[in-house]
Parts: sequence; structure tokens; C-alpha cells
Amino acid sequence: MAEIGEGEETIEGRNVGAMWDLEQKLDQPMDEEAHKLKNMHKEKGLSTLMLLRLAFQSLGIVYGDLGTSPLYVFYNTFPDGIDDTEDVIGALSLIIYSLLLIPLIKYVFIVCKANDNGQGGTLAIYSLLCRNGKLKLIPDEQRSDQELTTYGRTFLPEGSVAEKTMSWLEKKDSRKRALLIIVLVGTCMTIGDGIFTPAISVLSATGGIKVNNPQMSSDTVVIVAVLILVGLFSMQQYGTGLYNIFIYDTSVLKAFSPTYVYMYFRRRGRDGWVSLGGILLSITGTEALYDDIAYFPLIAIQLAFTFFVFPCLLLAYCGQAAYLVQNKDNYANAFYESIPDSIYWPMFIVATGAAVVGSQATISGTYSIIKQAVAHGCFPQVKVVHTSKKFLGQIYSPDINWILMVGCIAVTARFKNQNQIGNAYGTAVAVVMLVTTVLMVLLMLLVWRCHWLLILVFTVLSLVVEGAYFSAVLLKVNQGGWLPLVIAAVLLAVMLVWNYVKIKRYEFQVHSKVSMSWIISLGPSLGLVRVPGIGIVYSELASGVPHIFSHVITNLPAIHSVVVFVCVKYLPVYTVPEEERFLVKRIGSKTFRMFRCVARYGYKDLHKKDDNFENKLFNNLFSFIQIERMMEPVSNSSNSSSASICSQPHQSREVLINNNDMDMFSSMVDYTVSTMDTIIPLDIPSNAASFCQDRAVDEEETNELEFLRNGRDLGVVHIQGNTVVKARRNSSLPKKIAINYVYAFLKKICRGNNVIFNVPHESLLNVGQVFYV
Repeated sequence: MAEIGEGEETIEGRNVGAMWDLEQKLDQPMDEEAHKLKNMHKEKGLSTLMLLRLAFQSLGIVYGDLGTSPLYVFYNTFPDGIDDTEDVIGALSLIIYSLLLIPLIKYVFIVCKANDNGQGGTLAIYSLLCRNGKLKLIPDEQRSDQELTTYGRTFLPEGSVAEKTMSWLEKKDSRKRALLIIVLVGTCMTIGDGIFTPAISVLSATGGIKVNNPQMSSDTVVIVAVLILVGLFSMQQYGTGLYNIFIYDTSVLKAFSPTYVYMYFRRRGRDGWVSLGGILLSITGTEALYDDIAYFPLIAIQLAFTFFVFPCLLLAYCGQAAYLVQNKDNYANAFYESIPDSIYWPMFIVATGAAVVGSQATISGTYSIIKQAVAHGCFPQVKVVHTSKKFLGQIYSPDINWILMVGCIAVTARFKNQNQIGNAYGTAVAVVMLVTTVLMVLLMLLVWRCHWLLILVFTVLSLVVEGAYFSAVLLKVNQGGWLPLVIAAVLLAVMLVWNYVKIKRYEFQVHSKVSMSWIISLGPSLGLVRVPGIGIVYSELASGVPHIFSHVITNLPAIHSVVVFVCVKYLPVYTVPEEERFLVKRIGSKTFRMFRCVARYGYKDLHKKDDNFENKLFNNLFSFIQIERMMEPVSNSSNSSSASICSQPHQSREVLINNNDMDMFSSMVDYTVSTMDTIIPLDIPSNAASFCQDRAVDEEETNELEFLRNGRDLGVVHIQGNTVVKARRNSSLPKKIAINYVYAFLKKICRGNNVIFNVPHESLLNVGQVFYV
């Protein structure tokens, strides 16, 4: 195992003259290879009937959490009882305008438009920002990535406020890191929702049992809630308003006047302000709505919320308020107390089912968030599987699922009452909303390029409303509000440690990568015995040769007759269409038998069990070679001398493709072959130029495609780097703990690339090295 310290040179004697020029020409970005693949992916439109159907279907999974809020809002608003019935009217007025301003106006019609091709959440906004500026801490993107159909970006006018702001953010890594931390804080709080939502929803729903059975203890209710939670998580892998208004008190409708909000605060003072923590629960689920918009088209969600969910929520809260005006002592279970006895049990079943559905929506959103965090390099690789063959967006993570289940049960058993769980839940929601507002301001300025007045109005209104809620939940930190802060702190520490080491590993690979000209200077045999078979070398580098390869060829006497450098990279896009996923190019001349392949994935793309990464890789490689071979008569038309071959300019590939009817390959790889990889300056050293003369070899005697197929039959070896990261001896104690223990533990339990890509154990070769940070 080699030991390499940070910043240590590993390849010495690199030329800076002609060899540097050679290096640039040999390792060109895959811009041409990507250009032809663009616009192959087409989205299908939706008929009006399908749109209405989807709008109906979205009611359960997207709005389940918002729909269960009436179970516990009034109890958490008045945990010590109702002193004045006018307070009920004031609280109802606050609920009405909270629902109007936050879920309806802000989220459904503004924030939800800030989706990444249908994907929502704080990480989706971060992806949009990264695509429109150099804000990623790992600079692994190339111009070819911008050719993706799903990439999409806007160019800022030079000298504009947006351009100056973007330049200010791009200038220092500390600013990029601060932006990432803000995003991760919101992400961690949203993951916390996956614990609190099932806990409070199910506990509130099952609490209705005590209405018909007053003698039942709270411990029994908790046990029933825990059993439902276990059942809820175990099933993950398979995938009365108007009546109360007219019966009790129609005067509650005056709460639609905003004057009652002012009168409420004037009458209750500080207690009224603290009660905002309970009012906030009426809009919980809004952040889950934004995270789950991937399941349905935005227009379907907007229709469902505007014409069905919003009116129904208003009626539900108005009906409870009407009941409480006449029965203020029954505030603890207002939802169930207001139900007529004849429909109590049917309503209890419906409420419990709604709590399960609402929890399901939040849990599903948590899986998606974790998957996004993994793609952004902020979370260890975890197992993610499809739960539906028809809908690829429906996923399940068994590791995360059981962690959430344990967390939900622990929270339910520890707090036992809705009030403390509600305080914790409210804190998490308030932080997520504030983070979303900050990111939306940047998005409106840098991506949408909105007028500054619109940005100002959005910012002021959002911060005033959400700031008020946040200040209220801060007053309840000692009453359960501390829990989401602790959970978020732990998750944030895990994400920051993982991201920090990932950045350092990438920097190490870039710094220690082998010069392409050095590889070429070794000649077609690479100075070794080329044994039959194919070696696939994995790396995070999209250009250059990884250090592990130099480590192999300097310590082993032989290397495979065919070498393929594979870079698997995750881009800040929601998906990379299958037909645009692979980019293939040749390294050096044909006698070297060396190729580079870049496999690109978005944060929603999954590696399914039935996917064979190796088969896809070779299919794209074979197609590339077939296309290249068909183009040989044109590219070799000037083969009177090896020098002229090597300086062959680019041909008109479009004409060639049309003549050869190459549409059969259009869905797999690009049908352009860049001759830049075989350009050799005339004044280069003789040992590096020797491969140019090898072009004179009669390649008709050996069919390269057949050669590769035979090599595959003889055996494929997957060569991966097994980097052990350690803190330097003079590092601080927190850094040693974070890297030597926290990161080491995470690395040990996370899934490796060999598992993700289903690499057989007998075909795997790990190359060990130690990297000191």
C-alpha cells in the first residue's frame, strides 16, 4: 500500500514545453462527443384528462401531511386551555392567512416553480444555482456536461447586479462553502421532518381513542401509535367542516377579516406571540409538498391545491373553531369531539389512514433528499431501490427507513404528548422555510433574473411572516424544540465531514494524476507485457490518468491488452437520459488499445439491480469503435506519411454520417470521432512520437472490434482505488476525530462502487493507498 502525503509530487520530471502541448491535445474535453447527443431526450405532454386524473391522485401523497394538521393545531395553539372564545376567532384568522400566504401563494405558485425539471427541495435549488455558476466545491464539470438536454442554464448580462453577485460568490471557496452549509441545514431539518411527521400525525390520530374510551391511559395510546408506526415503516418497501359551522356558530366566518389578527395579539400579548408556534403547525407539510412535486406535474398540484385542498382546509379549521367557541373545554381533542357519535369510528379510521398517508409522503421525500445529498457528495452511499416498475421516481432506502422508524418510535415514546413533539416539529419547519427563502432570493436574482422590486417584495413578506414564526418556536426550545436542532447538528456534522474528505480526495487525485504524455511516451506496450483481457480503471477524474494506474504499472510486470479509464460523475441535474449518459473517446493511437469513458448520472438516477453497468459500458465502447472504423476511409485519405496522418484536420462528420446511415447508433454514443487525440507536434521527443509511426501497421489484419470481444471473453478486471484517508499527526483533535473515526466509520458502512455497479468479487482489484489530510 503506497503512502502519499497531501501535496506530495508523485510523477517527477514532467516536461513543460512540447510535452505540455502534447498533454493538452491528448486529453481534450469530450465536447464534440457530447454535442451530437443533445436533444435526443424528449418529454411527453399530458392530455387534459390525464392532468385532471393526476391532480386527483396528488391529493393523498402530496397533501397528506397538510391534511392531517387539523388533528393537532388547536391543541398546540392553546396547550393550557382557552380563556376567551374571541381567542379562537383570532387563532382561526391567523390560520387562514397563514394558509393563504405560505402554502398557496408562496409555495404552490412561486417556490414550486423553482423546480429542477420537476424535482423540488433545497438541494434542487442548489443544483440550479450550481448549473448557472461555478459554485460547486468540486470543480469536476466540463463544457460537455452543459450539452445535456436536462442541464439548462442562463447567461447573465455582463455588468448586471446578478453577474456581480455570481462573481462575488464564485471568487472564494469560503462563500461557496457557506452557501452549501445553508443548503445542508435546510436539508437536515427536512430529514428531521421524516421523524417528526409520522410521530405527531399518528399519535394525534390514535389519541382519538380516548374520546370514546376516557379510561384509557396515555401509555396505551402511545403503544397503539408505536404499533401503527412499525406497520407504516414495514410497508414502505411495497409502495366535517360545514356541519360544525352551521350546527355550532356561523360567526367564526368573521375570522376572514385580518383585523382579528391584530386584536388577537393585542389581547394576548406575549402568550399570543408564543402561540404562533402552534399556528405554524397548520402549514406544516408545505415543505414536504415542495419535496414531493417530482411525483406529479406542477400544474396538477396547483389545480388540486387551489380548487380542492385549500377550500377543504379552510372548512376544516372553521368547523373546529365553531365547535370550540361553544365548547372551549374540549380543546385537547377538538377534531374528534366535534364529530357526531354516529360517524366517530369511520372518522377515526379515516384520520388514522390519513396520518399514515401523510407520513408516507414525508418519508418518501426523505428518501429523495438522501439520494440528492449522495449525488452532491454530501452523504455516504446508501442502498436505494425502486418500489415501482412503472414510476421510476418511487424509491425506497432500507437503511434510512429503519433509522427513521427507530427515531419515530423513540420520539413518540419519549415525549408521549403532541405539544412537545409539535414544538420540535415547528422548529424544523420554520428553519426549512427560512432556508428556502434565502435560496429563492438567490434563484430569483441569478437564474430567473427577476426585477429587483419583485425580489424585494418576496423577501420582505417571506421574512416577516416566517421570521415571526421562527421567533415564536425559539421561545419553546426548552419544551421540545431542542430535539430538531440536535438531530440537524448530527446530520450536518456527518454531511460536512463526508463532503470535506470527498473534496480533499478529489484534489489529491487531480494533483497526483499521471501526465498523459508520460503514458504515451512509454509506447504501445506501456513498457510492460500486455496480457489478454480488459482492465477497467475507475477514477473520479474526467481527464488525465489516475495515480492508481501508475501505481499498478510501476509495481506489476504486466497490464491488460485493453485498458478503459472509467469516470463515474454525478452532475447537478435531476437525471441524465440513458442515450446521453456515456461519452467514449480513444486515448492515443489504435495500437495503444486505451479508451476513456465518462458515465454521467443525475441525482435522481438509480443503479438498479437488473442494470448491468459493464454491459452498457461495452455496448457503448463497441458502438464507438464501429463508428470510428466506418470513418477510417475518410480520416486516412492522406496516409502517405505518418506525420500527415497525425496532423489530420477534422473532417466533415455530418456528411460522412449521412452517407453511412448511422442512425442505428444515435441512441448509444456520439458518431463523431475527434482526431485531436492523435495529433502529435513534429518537434516532440522521439520516444513520444514513436506511436505515430505505428499507424502504418496494417490494421486490416486485426479486427479491433473482434479483438475487444475476445478480450472480454478472456476476462475483465475492475481496478478501483481503495484510499484510506487519515489526519496528519499535527492535526487538531477535532479534525483527527472527524477523519480518523467519523469518516472511517462512515466509509466502512457505506456501499462501494463495486456493490453499486454489481462488480463480481472475483473480478475486482483494489489498489490501496493512504492519503493524509
